[in-house]
Amino acid sequence: MSTDCIFCKIVAGEIPGDIVYQNEHVTAFRDINPIAPTHVLIIPNEHVESTETLREPDIAAALMLAPREVAAVEGLGESGYRLISNTGPDGRQEVMHLHIHLIGGRRMKYPIG
Repeated sequence: MSTDCIFCKIVAGEIPGDIVYQNEHVTAFRDINPIAPTHVLIIPNEHVESTETLREPDIAAALMLAPREVAAVEGLGESGYRLISNTGPDGRQEVMHLHIHLIGGRRMKYPIG
């Protein structure tokens, strides 16, 4: 855990987050600035900065399996959803803790949003 990371603080319960799913590897919570009716962030419980620094296969697997669980909780499994993960400054990663955006609740548009 990083002591100055807002996402680590949510996992630790130090600051509130609207958590919709959690297991030993990941936590999923609602984005505070949603771009769709459903906008959930899925993060590893362990501090991992980005896909560039992800080394643990268990965490990688958990991040790819969690969206299905979150979609089921949110009622999106059949209608579908979009997954987005930004990496680094040019990829527009704003919080330096690996996270996947799960967005849905309406038909997605392009450009993304």
